Amino acid sequence: MTLSADRVVRTTAGHLILDGVSLDCAPGATIGLLGPNGAGKSTLLRVLAGLLPASGGVVTLDGEPLTGIPRREVARRVAVVEQQVDTQVDLSVLDVVRLGRVPHRRAWAAPTARDAEAVADALAATRLTDRAGQSWHTLSGGERQRVQLARALAQRPRELLLDEPTNHLDIAHQLDLLALVAALPTTTVIALHDLNLAATYCDHVAVLRQGRVVAAGRPEQVLTEAMVAEVYGVRARITSPDGRPHIRFLGTAR
Repeated sequence: MTLSADRVVRTTAGHLILDGVSLDCAPGATIGLLGPNGAGKSTLLRVLAGLLPASGGVVTLDGEPLTGIPRREVARRVAVVEQQVDTQVDLSVLDVVRLGRVPHRRAWAAPTARDAEAVADALAATRLTDRAGQSWHTLSGGERQRVQLARALAQRPRELLLDEPTNHLDIAHQLDLLALVAALPTTTVIALHDLNLAATYCDHVAVLRQGRVVAAGRPEQVLTEAMVAEVYGVRARITSPDGRPHIRFLGTAR
């Protein structure tokens, strides 16, 4: 078992952001959250992580309501990679990745050998070992995203939530990052705008529109020309030369 949302509702300042969202995450799967701007993808990720409370419905972790699990325990299990993170503090790559071990350490306790091993493994997995001493502020956008992923992996999570991690990255960095994420043994939920990237790297996708899930399933089941037209207002031609949908956009449907 892993993360699950059952009829989750979230309201903010009287506005309905999530409207009865249900999401089942298969252990070890990569699940893509799709939908236009304002659909509720980022809010859903934050509710799944326990960073925002649900106004209704329930999020469970291994079948237990998230609200009943100590926050530190959730932080040890669930790692979050935000869209963009910055700091005015002069931190090295190693400093940032070590932050991933905070949920596993007691206050003021010195890092353990297990902490050092987790950090070293995370740096190796993201190919950042040779950048450990480099300043965060000297990194490119793609490199910073890899550092944030390494910080998350240092937590040794079983669940990984990523919010638009490919934003502002060039194509090579997008492919590199998603290939790395898709190969991880974690249960991963990732918000994406690019439908072709979702088709390539996700095992399942869920499409949100105005706070509701309007389609969910395997990419080849969900990513249809009718869905793209209805949800995105765009005409598309979809082929499957390798069994995965390939989407060619033809223009607006209006």
